[in-house]
Amino acid sequence: MPTALIADDERLMREQLRSRLREVWPELDIVAEAKNGQEAVALTEQHHPDIVFLDIRMPVLTGVDAARQIAQLPTYDETDGWPGCEVVFITAYDQYAVEAFEQGVVDYVLKPAERERLQVTVARIQKRLADRADHAGDDTDEPASPLPTHTPDMQQLLQRLSSQINPNAPAKLKWIQATVRQSIQMIPVEDVLFFISDEKYTRVQTATVEALIRKPIKELVEELDMQLFWQIHRSTLINVKAIAGVSRDERGRQLVSVRGLSEKLEVSRSYAGLFKAM
Repeated sequence: MPTALIADDERLMREQLRSRLREVWPELDIVAEAKNGQEAVALTEQHHPDIVFLDIRMPVLTGVDAARQIAQLPTYDETDGWPGCEVVFITAYDQYAVEAFEQGVVDYVLKPAERERLQVTVARIQKRLADRADHAGDDTDEPASPLPTHTPDMQQLLQRLSSQINPNAPAKLKWIQATVRQSIQMIPVEDVLFFISDEKYTRVQTATVEALIRKPIKELVEELDMQLFWQIHRSTLINVKAIAGVSRDERGRQLVSVRGLSEKLEVSRSYAGLFKAM
């Protein structure tokens, strides 16, 4: 039985959407409801739903920022099989939704939820869930398509939406202040080949310098221009221009070759579909 979480700061809107979903998708189990984006992230991590309905404008944390944090939650690379979730935005503002919907990056529901429009969203999600289930049961090595939250298009879209909702947000990082041996250096972001994190530090690699910063990948995703970088693992961001190719090792894992370096970076299962055509 598919599961879902509803996040909206208006109780009546949550009740109305729950009622409409019961009409168009009676098998769907609403496992939790959240009043703000922060609750939505915590409840998603707790319940591992298949779908998360996020109001775009919420207190504490917007739905857009919540979606970005949800995309950074551990999926089946580190947990007991949760493949991540579909995201559906709830909005009263057409300008935030139409572009995303037309590009097919993410689904949306306009307030108040209308039965006919919700049926379109439900049909799209049901198809994607069914395709993913079919793929999980086959014996091919072909990677499944990445979840919408795990695609460069989605990351770029979330950045655009975030800038619309928060016009006074800081500009994207142009420089990285990093420790190189015993000194601090200013490294242009465009010179960075990749970022890769462990539990404490993030390694910043250029063609000539290896440096360290105390900033996790989930923060870098929010601060960097995601048109320049792809996330290929929960702990790895790579400059698109630094991707030389993709291969498989003896265990079937995808490995990205980095231009100018002998090092190869592992692609996690959640992001393997990024290189489906390669």
